[in-house]
Amino acid sequence: MRRLTDQIRLKLAERIRQACTNELTINEIYSQLVEPPNLELGDLAFGCFALAKMRRKGPPQIAQELKTLISTDQWLEKVEAVGPYLNFRLSPEAFGEDLLQSILSGEFFKQKLTENNPKIMVEYSQPNTHKELHVGHMRNACLGDALVKTMRYAGYDVISSTFPGDVGTHVAKCLWYLKFHNQEQTPIKGRGEWLGKIYSRAHLKLEDEEKTPAGEENKKQLTEILRQLESKQGEYFQQWKETREWSVELMKDVYAWAGVTFDQWYWESEVDSSSVQYVKELYSQGRLQKSEGAIGLDLSADNLGFCLLLKSDGTGLYATKDIELAKRKFQDFKIDKSIYVVDMRQALHFKQVFKVLEFLGFTQAKDCFHLQYNFVELPDGAMSSRKGNIVPLMKLVHEMEYMVRTKYLSRYEDEWTQQEIDLVSSQVAQGAIKYGMVKIDNNKKIVFDMDEWLKIDGDSGPFIQYSAARIHSLCRKFEMKKQATEWSLLTHSSERNLFQALVNFNGVMITAAETYRPSIICTYLYDLAKRFNLFYHECSIGQAETEALQQARLALSYCVGQVLENGLLSLGIPTPERM
Repeated sequence: MRRLTDQIRLKLAERIRQACTNELTINEIYSQLVEPPNLELGDLAFGCFALAKMRRKGPPQIAQELKTLISTDQWLEKVEAVGPYLNFRLSPEAFGEDLLQSILSGEFFKQKLTENNPKIMVEYSQPNTHKELHVGHMRNACLGDALVKTMRYAGYDVISSTFPGDVGTHVAKCLWYLKFHNQEQTPIKGRGEWLGKIYSRAHLKLEDEEKTPAGEENKKQLTEILRQLESKQGEYFQQWKETREWSVELMKDVYAWAGVTFDQWYWESEVDSSSVQYVKELYSQGRLQKSEGAIGLDLSADNLGFCLLLKSDGTGLYATKDIELAKRKFQDFKIDKSIYVVDMRQALHFKQVFKVLEFLGFTQAKDCFHLQYNFVELPDGAMSSRKGNIVPLMKLVHEMEYMVRTKYLSRYEDEWTQQEIDLVSSQVAQGAIKYGMVKIDNNKKIVFDMDEWLKIDGDSGPFIQYSAARIHSLCRKFEMKKQATEWSLLTHSSERNLFQALVNFNGVMITAAETYRPSIICTYLYDLAKRFNLFYHECSIGQAETEALQQARLALSYCVGQVLENGLLSLGIPTPERM
């Protein structure tokens, strides 16, 4: 349940409650306060539908009756009945004292937005070793990281985890190529990226030779590699341990650049053998079934077919490992809810896994959730590590940072240190990539376009970062003073537009956390940045008529900057001090 943290809505709800003689609770009234479709009508509106049903009168009649019972004053400027709604216009002092003052002090961002506090694990960014991380991997990483940060802001107890795939056929293919076909010397730097190229060559070669005499020999070699990896001994196992570290090093470099951290790392290799053993134990207990030599669970009654957990040759599958992993999560962390951030192709897989967990008696199964997302494509189509048509992530990062330095920051070469130029280049590249990955709703495809994502005059991370950096510069230039602010001076429509946006920030954050949709934070931040830029052009700070007005506008600007910065932080995006 949400906490009632918006002081403006709380005060207004109390006045309405008194006017309707306690027929509705504060919670009921608070939840029904909305913005009018036309903000010129007022700042907030209350629909009289519930009261009309209780009193058996028309909503417009109820609105007219309530209007006469609610007095205006220095806090509430205007009350107007428009059809079934009561519209309220608040004073600048109301926004200043009950909203802006708490943003200035920082207390606004420290409120716990939810009453309940379940322990939630969010598992995301499950890259495979022995493959190269590409731009498509960032959708999962950015979505998961934004979800973790947003839920923590809202007050949830969140544990972040990752589950990289470090065993399997893809690893065997890579080791096979290194053993039998690689003619290159292993590079000293960039070995993780290099392994990804080796994997692509291996896949294509195996595909080309599949129906040739070499195909059967290739299969035997791959089988032997997989056998050694499973038994954890032999030359291939030793080679796996060494090459695995190259991939892990690349993963950690990417996560360090992106500012992504995990509370818990699970590895596919850690649950490989134990998951097979667990399924065998369940079968011996009579809790699973055998079909054509394979072991699993018949879920036909739930229209989910047969969930295969052990193949006839005794090897496990992804479902086998996910059952074991879920068991460990429940035991290790005593979590109440488990969220899996995995692409939409795995929808049936997770439905089967969750149903098996439920059948096995795990009470947490009902609170396991698959957060699906769609794919990232290039303008000319889908990417594939197997075919090698990808945009390597770190290569993209370096290209973006180079573009930022040359396109936007080269003019500051005589003013800024090289260290600051490099830092801001990295921050803006992060803003472009992370915002671009999160702003599109989870169920829609993303078409990656570096030029569009780097624009500072459109719906992009750099535009919002630039708006926040501009506010930093304004507050430094005009020396915002920590003193009593005359909020009553802020009467311009552009200033009021900012009030109306700022009051909704925490509501947007809790909605994003509840619905697992960080994209709505992007929509909010873009709108707020646009409103600020309109205010900046219509309400001069440097040429303000009085110092008091200048300081009030600076304080308002500072509040916008703090909300932009906290919103960006929830998406994992840093805010440069200047751009």
